[in-house]
Amino acid sequence: MTGRTRRSIVPIIGTAMVTGGTSGIGLAFARALASRGCDLVLVARNRQRLDAVAEELRAEHGIAVETIEADLTDHAETGRVAQRLEDTAAPVDILVNNAGNGIHAPLTVEDMSIHEVSMDLMVRGVLLLGGAAGRTMSARGRGLIINVGSVAGLVPMGTYSAIKAWVNMYSESLSLELRRDGVQVMTLIPGWVRTEFHGRASIRTSAIPGFLWLEPDRLVEDCLRDVEAGKTRSVPSRRFKVIAWSAQRAPRALVRRATALIKKGRA
Repeated sequence: MTGRTRRSIVPIIGTAMVTGGTSGIGLAFARALASRGCDLVLVARNRQRLDAVAEELRAEHGIAVETIEADLTDHAETGRVAQRLEDTAAPVDILVNNAGNGIHAPLTVEDMSIHEVSMDLMVRGVLLLGGAAGRTMSARGRGLIINVGSVAGLVPMGTYSAIKAWVNMYSESLSLELRRDGVQVMTLIPGWVRTEFHGRASIRTSAIPGFLWLEPDRLVEDCLRDVEAGKTRSVPSRRFKVIAWSAQRAPRALVRRATALIKKGRA
């Protein structure tokens, strides 16, 4: 299911904000958008990385790069980023709602703060920034929002899956809400991607077959091609299109058994 809207396709031009824009999928988006001539607003927690990536992209592409050091698990700092999205004097034309973290903890762990932090980042943060961008772009009559969901949101693999299920559905709902306002909303649903993400979450990846891994640059190019085709949902690569289709349509008992095997391999 790709989904098309009746509105015109939003061109990939102007200024793009990328959250989590200094590593992994976010960095791949920053580089791909810079190569298309977009100016950038990069949001991340690490000032040193922000400065290094900004300098790299300015030098290579001759674009303007603004940086915002912010922790999107913090309500006040998220609000500050939202205010930047609402700044009509320096409009943001594209939002890539990408910032996220891995979580590999039992749902019954005694210290629930790890789950709360992930929800602050990938639910509240996505909601607040998507809302700020959607309101401002809608009033302007033009804009593009890319929300990074996950194939994990289609299977029962703990808090991360539950969060990404929310992101997937939120993004499609936002697309419907804004479809007549000139704002294109893309739901990106990637599978396993070769980034630092899994290592930070202490997730063992050796049990995942090599052919299932995606490179972030290829994933982003596939997503941007889908944007340019007017689609509202992107599942990069044929193999993950098949996996996503199966996760949604196979008997639930079979999906649960397959998921249990994957979880066992990652433990």
